[in-house]
Amino acid sequence: MSPTTLPAGPEPGHVTFLGAGPGDPGLLTLRAVEALAHADVLVAEHEVLDVVRTHARRGVAEVHTDPDPSGGPVPGTGAPQLAVVDGASTAAGVPAVRDAAHLVMEAARGGRRVVRAVSGDPGLDTYAAEEMLACAAAGVPFEVVPGVASATGVPAYAGVPLRDAEGADVRFVDARTASDRCWTEVGASDGTVVVSTTLDSVAAAAGELVSAGRKPDTPITVTVGGTTTRQRTWTATLGTIAQTLKQAKVLPSPDGGRPVIAVVGERSAAARRDELSWFESKPLFGWKVLVPRTKEQAASLSDRLRSYGAVPHEVPTIAVEPPRTPQQMERAVKGLVTGRYEWIAFTSVNAVKAVREKFEEYGLDARAFAGIKVAAVGEQTAKALIAFGVKPDLVPSGEQSAAGLLEDWPPYDPVFDPIDRVFLPRADIATETLVAGLIELGWEVDDVTAYRTVRASPPPASTREAIKGGGFDAVLFTSSSTVRNLVGIAGKPHNVTVIACIGPATAKTAEEHGLRVDVMAPEPSVLKLAEALADFGTRRRTAAIEAGDPVTRPSERRPGSRRRRSTTS
Repeated sequence: MSPTTLPAGPEPGHVTFLGAGPGDPGLLTLRAVEALAHADVLVAEHEVLDVVRTHARRGVAEVHTDPDPSGGPVPGTGAPQLAVVDGASTAAGVPAVRDAAHLVMEAARGGRRVVRAVSGDPGLDTYAAEEMLACAAAGVPFEVVPGVASATGVPAYAGVPLRDAEGADVRFVDARTASDRCWTEVGASDGTVVVSTTLDSVAAAAGELVSAGRKPDTPITVTVGGTTTRQRTWTATLGTIAQTLKQAKVLPSPDGGRPVIAVVGERSAAARRDELSWFESKPLFGWKVLVPRTKEQAASLSDRLRSYGAVPHEVPTIAVEPPRTPQQMERAVKGLVTGRYEWIAFTSVNAVKAVREKFEEYGLDARAFAGIKVAAVGEQTAKALIAFGVKPDLVPSGEQSAAGLLEDWPPYDPVFDPIDRVFLPRADIATETLVAGLIELGWEVDDVTAYRTVRASPPPASTREAIKGGGFDAVLFTSSSTVRNLVGIAGKPHNVTVIACIGPATAKTAEEHGLRVDVMAPEPSVLKLAEALADFGTRRRTAAIEAGDPVTRPSERRPGSRRRRSTTS
């Protein structure tokens, strides 16, 4: 590749060559996240963009692989074919396709900060090395942020340590470029060999090793989709791996070109992978779980589901709108400022948002809460208040609900409480539990509609089809309204989908809509609901292993197979 020379003009920008790791966004380094947050232009192959884009600052121009599957390397360069999208130059909506080095150099003009993200580690990427040389020749300053190499990261996620206590040699081979001499050298050794290849070339690589002197009964593990929830690992020997993949029905396949990492050797712990497989043995590994909540509401629940190996998919079932008559809310907020209330109680994140928006409308901030006691119904509501600059005085010590809040709420005492009134901003469909309980404790309550909840718009057609067709492994219902609204906007979940409910009332509503409830949280908490689903997944996995059956997800069950009712409490 010939060096690219920048024309005279503005000072050149800066290029960061960044390792995005094998696929798990959690493997990005802190330095990588920092670089992405300040990038003006992001250049990467399409699958790498999916790993890094969540950390990129808003408005960053993205450059990614040409989505046309027929597109190959740019003629004459052998470099990755890339297309400019999201605000970068296009003509009539058609991405301009050029080689990566040219795009990186062009983006660096005018002082822009460019992040060139590559899979794995930049030091092991041939094209990245060429692009670095182009930057050096053109006088463009650059830095390198290392990443987790696929050859080491994928075996770690597959539960295959590369070295034992004896510290045997580890050799790395890229089967796509390995010479006959390379195969001869690794075949003559007795250490561990890590082979980067493709799914349809594994058998050929195994044959090369056997021809070079490795015994046919040498253990081998083959991992595809490493470090992601699509990961799958097969254990066999060099002599049987071809048959193993054929029996698993992954070959022949249109996906045969997918990259894989194969680990070969007696000391690679391949034979003990069942004991060391920490990732693929997670209780909900690979499960697609439907979460009928907005992204903001579902944050903690989705994070917990990911920790169990699931892939959460958030679908809002309600939309929040201002009250039809805002005067009541306006009077209450003014009363808050003038000292009308002793307490304000927030029963949801949406209530915090509604009050905050009204504050901003009047030019107020968190200082207006001075002298007022603040209660939050649970941890998520408390976090929303803290983000607003308000530390709640009361959060339930037990159950995170209106009932739990009442358990800790002090009764009105005319000696210690100068004011006997509570401001309760809430949804138009909220229950009367908290109001009635506060009145019993001697408080006067201004029960104010801060926002209305309406049914959300239907999700995309592909999501609706997945819901009704069994594309989801589980759905979590956190209230009766989520049941009614999801069925109303998207239809009933398929019979194979595991139904999990946060409590008896929600379960009853689900059953009234013809759904079979499989899981119920032991207490009304979204995190306990996720934990209950994980327990269900663990029992399901254990039962399959004990029966000698393959471990499958609910959505992978054969058509016509029947499920037994298995409600937990």
